Amino acid sequence: MANHEPTAHEPLPQTREGLMALHRATRSRRNAASHGSPEHAAAIDLIGRIEVEIARLERAMDPPLV
Repeated sequence: MANHEPTAHEPLPQTREGLMALHRATRSRRNAASHGSPEHAAAIDLIGRIEVEIARLERAMDPPLV
């Protein structure tokens, strides 16, 4: 497992569409990075943050998507 320093987080988009677009772009960055590199680890961390935010938005929808 790669060791990496936590970084300051930039704010995420607040719409599902914006989050999905960022998720696609971040997956592409992760796939292009060398496995175990700082870029790879950072992309994995960001994907996790994005997925949590998407889940939060989907639970708040009426009716919820989950």
